[in-house]
Amino acid sequence: MENTSKDSTSQVNKVYTDEERLKLAEKLDGELDDFIAGLEKRSYTEGWPEDRWQEEMEKHPFFMTKCPGEGEETSPLVEGLQQLKYDPLENTPEELATTYKEEGNFNFKCKKYRNAIINYTEGLKIKCLDDDINAQLYNNRSASNFFLKNYRSCLTDCQLALKLKPNYPKVKLRAAQCLFHLRKYQECIELCDELLKENATDSTVISLRTSSLSNQKEALRNERKKVQEEKKAEKEKEKVLQLIRERNIKLAGVKGLTSFAQVEPNFPEITLQPVHTDENGRLVWPVLFLYPEYKITDFVQEFNEDVTFDAMLEEMFNETPGWDEERKYLPGQLSVYYQDTKAKPCKVNTVCSLGQVLSDGRYVVNAGTPGFSVLVANSKEEAQFLQDLANS
Repeated sequence: MENTSKDSTSQVNKVYTDEERLKLAEKLDGELDDFIAGLEKRSYTEGWPEDRWQEEMEKHPFFMTKCPGEGEETSPLVEGLQQLKYDPLENTPEELATTYKEEGNFNFKCKKYRNAIINYTEGLKIKCLDDDINAQLYNNRSASNFFLKNYRSCLTDCQLALKLKPNYPKVKLRAAQCLFHLRKYQECIELCDELLKENATDSTVISLRTSSLSNQKEALRNERKKVQEEKKAEKEKEKVLQLIRERNIKLAGVKGLTSFAQVEPNFPEITLQPVHTDENGRLVWPVLFLYPEYKITDFVQEFNEDVTFDAMLEEMFNETPGWDEERKYLPGQLSVYYQDTKAKPCKVNTVCSLGQVLSDGRYVVNAGTPGFSVLVANSKEEAQFLQDLANS
């Protein structure tokens, strides 16, 4: 045992010459090459393809430069981090609410206000017990709504934030701005007064209060003006009704004229104004003219009751209308008709005024709009028109 130990020790402690060391190194290199060559050869599949390495880096949470958009596929690594980040088992309610707040702040800085609102809302859903965190969430959500011009939602969030944190100047100012945009000027002024008690030289608040006061005065003037105009309009309507009654003008379906609605036209899309009075207190009617030959209509917005049919036809046909290719509709050569209470045709004496025709006991105004048929006098179309009415 001793001899063996001695020989072994002497072998270990042997001193090699430079030539022996070189040969030993060559031998070890050769054995290493043989070992590597004997390993199983297989391709490496876990790496990133050379042609898509930038795309793959964007999917990695440590290298990505932007968050995945809505509807975009999320990598497993990102999903894992998100689950860990928002896991209620790994975070306290306060930590979760703060995480959502920070996520919202990031979106807010990127001007993604709708995404920020979603983040802040999720943070509020946690219902953590920290009033300061909740107040910040309401404040930040109100700021996002403000930039989206959702002033009512913004004001609501400001009010909720102030319930949790009454001394919150930033929120009070934004609430005042919302009130201004919502035209609640008196409330805006009152809130500005509260802010000025805390900082009497705040130029932003002073300017907002001044603008609110000016707009409030203008709004009050406009309201008074509107009331006066409404009263004037009511007097005008009553005057029109009185004139129609005095002229004994009949209205279809109306036994007793008591409301202006009974004379309002059924064609509001083409009628600029219902029957009204001019500066001389005379009735002015919207009138419908029909051309049975061509089955088209013409609308005269204002036909004064003192104007004759001859004068109106002269004005209407001063220039030949496009549909009259034969140029046969000429003033002085036209017949005008209406149907009486028994649906019989009545020919208008065109030297008469509109008021004279409407006051004729045979005429009935339909839908607040007098109507007349116009044909070329002594034409076959006029004869056919009269025959059709007689047979109807």
